[in-house]
This record gives sequence, structure tokens and C-alpha cells, in this order.
Amino acid sequence: MNFANRLAVSSLGSSNSETLFDWAGKTKRLEEINACMGAPGFWDNQESAQSTMNQLKQINAALKPLQELLTGADDLGVMLEFADEAGGEEMVGEIQQTVASLSEKFSEVELQAMLSAPEDASSAYIAVQSGEGGTDAQDFAEMLLRMYQRWAERRGFSTELLETSPAEEAGIHSATLAIRGPYVYGLLKGETGNHRLIRMSPFDAAHRRQTSFAAVDVTPELDDSYSVEINWDEDVREDIFRSGGAGGQKVNKTDSAIRLTHLATNTVVQCQNERSQHQNRALARKMMIAKLYQIEMDRRENELAAKRGQKSRIGFGGGTIRSYVLHPESYCKDNRSEYKTSHPESALDGDLDPWIDAYLRWAMTQSKS
Repeated sequence: MNFANRLAVSSLGSSNSETLFDWAGKTKRLEEINACMGAPGFWDNQESAQSTMNQLKQINAALKPLQELLTGADDLGVMLEFADEAGGEEMVGEIQQTVASLSEKFSEVELQAMLSAPEDASSAYIAVQSGEGGTDAQDFAEMLLRMYQRWAERRGFSTELLETSPAEEAGIHSATLAIRGPYVYGLLKGETGNHRLIRMSPFDAAHRRQTSFAAVDVTPELDDSYSVEINWDEDVREDIFRSGGAGGQKVNKTDSAIRLTHLATNTVVQCQNERSQHQNRALARKMMIAKLYQIEMDRRENELAAKRGQKSRIGFGGGTIRSYVLHPESYCKDNRSEYKTSHPESALDGDLDPWIDAYLRWAMTQSKS
């Protein structure tokens, strides 16, 4: 559907478009947050205040492009009326440029409108783990870690490497990266699953073709409004170990790293980035809550999918979701949306937005079928 048709369908500039993108709901919530921030004692509870500030950033991030789109649509309407009255052939170029700009903004707003789940607006934890393929797989895992770091950099999001386990020869066994910004989880949730790399191995003396795998898991970084019942003394085993790896001066080389294992689900998280054992424990517990919340959401989603006769969501360590082929051909293909390009290096360098857009649109069609 071209922009003109989408513009007509959405009736931009009218009350229909405001309803479509929940303009009223977002502006009302913005007013509530501003009132809350102006109340006495707002900063007395630092965690609650920070959670509110994060919500403010998320709402502003959603409202700004929508306001620009609505204003641009009104301006376009004025331009079209003026051109119609004056004959205005000389305005054709300006109108085409405005339409192209609005089309790009519309796609951004339309994409954000797909992220309707409450947790979609959250920041995210990205866990990367090497799979089959030996040293090549370990190198591939590090390539994926860099891919998400570069994507975050392109988007202007902040990153924090929470833990990493370097491999012996090259690459990493595993790593956990926090990416913080509006709608990070919603944008990256489709990255969960196995990724495959096919290339001529730089670690093989004969330079033979090698297929290697790495798994990615994405979970939301949840605020205090989400709760999961956990008995930390009985349900979770805690292991304390010495921080190591590429942490630089920030990593304290003492027994401060924390690994938590949820016994019932065998879910494991660990954190070694902070200076103190207390800080690592607090962040590891936050990560565990996020993981268990995600497990419950996946369970419910899979039950609904089974009732609809659909396949369950591909999860961490499940089927291959994307292939990066560097030899003998050169392409990158998503196995779900069928989106494919001939430039795998671009994706590996963090240009993931086309893949994210294709996945979300595919996921929307799946939910409606």
C-alpha cells in the first residue's frame, strides 16, 4: 500500500488517526506523570521516581513523531489546497518531497503502534551464547554481540555489558548486554532464537567453509510495576565467584560476581559488571524476575498459539530464525518473514531496522490469522 492510500486509510489529522495511535491515552498519561512529578516528596523514593521518569521518556518518544506526523499532514493539506486553487505546477516538487518525508514518519509511527504490549516499551537484556561450530561459533557470538551494540549506537541508546565469558582462542562463550532506551524490548524481541553463519573459516588452516550457530535471548528490563513471586532463599541457588574477562578497571577482581539459578525452571542469570557483590546481586535478581516473567508470557502465548493451531514461538535455543551467508553466496535471510538482502555485512554492522520492521509486520499477520 503506497503512502497516499495509507494516509487515506488512517485519516491523518482527524480524530480517527488520534484514536488509531492512542493520542488521547498517551497525552492523558503524560499529564498524570507531570502532575505526579510536581507533587511533594516525588524524589523520596528514588526507584519509583526513576521508573516514572522512564515512563515519561517512553511517552515523549511515542508522542513526538506522532505530533510531527499530524502537523505535517495538516501542512500537506494546506499545500494541496493552495496548489489546487493556483494551478501550482511549480509546487509539485515540494509536495512530493513533503509526501516522501511524511511517508517515512508514518512508517516509524506505524511500527511503534505495533508495540502494544506493556513490556514492549521497556529496555532489554540481550543474552548471546555460542552454539555448534567450535571457535567459529564463539567468534560468531562475539559478532552478534557487536551487532546489537552497533544497533544501539545507531539508535542513540545506552548499553551496559553485564557479564561476558571470553573463549580460549577467539570470541566468547556467552555475554549479557543491557540496552536501555524507549521500546528496546519491543523492537528486539524478534531476535530471540538461533542465528546461523556460513563462511570460509578464518580459524581453519585449509580455509574450508564452516557453518556455525549462536543463540540469542531477549528479555524486558522490568520496573517495579511488574511482580513475580520468588522465594529467594528456597527457590533460587546463589553462587558467588570472581569477576573476570574484559571488564577493564571497572570490574573489581574480587569474589563479587553473582550467579543465580532458579531451581524449578533451571533458569540461570549472572552479573559481574558492578563494583560490589551487593550491586551485582540486586541487578542479577532484577534479571531473574525479567526472565521468569518472560517464561510465563511465552507459556501463555504458546497455549494461545496451540488453540489457534499455530506453531509455538521460536525461543532461545530453538529453530534457526536468521542465516548470514558469506560464502559461497552473499545474503542474509530471515526464516520467518522471508525478508532477504544481499548484504549480510550491513546487518552484522548493526543495520537491523529493516529486519525489525519485517519481523514485526510478519508477527502482526500471524496474530491475526
